[in-house]
Amino acid sequence: MADLLDIRHSNHSTIAIQELMHTVGVLEPAHKGTKTAIQQIRATVRAMPAHRVFTPDADVLGRAALLSGMLCRLQGYHRDARLRALHDSVLFLQAQKLGLAVLTANISDFDYLLQLMPTGRVLFYRSTN
Repeated sequence: MADLLDIRHSNHSTIAIQELMHTVGVLEPAHKGTKTAIQQIRATVRAMPAHRVFTPDADVLGRAALLSGMLCRLQGYHRDARLRALHDSVLFLQAQKLGLAVLTANISDFDYLLQLMPTGRVLFYRSTN
């Protein structure tokens, strides 16, 4: 996957930045790995060129709310997973609107999103860890 990222332009969503910053907020400050994780997240966000960061518009946000509701119903999601489903739906629709593909390891949710809206583009990967 690193080779793919080296030869392509990467675009980013403010939704992904929100997810990363949320992670910083929920990390346990006393945990030994927290400092390293925060440093990596900081480096990741700072490496995103401003001209490649996109903010979803009202159309995408509204349609994503409907799509995420459908995803929650189909997947049987409850409280904790609903925000994740909303973020995934926004990312999916924002990428579609911009003519981009989503790069994700989240096969279960994005497969459903593709079934609901086959015109979207998603590139799946599996972690080798």
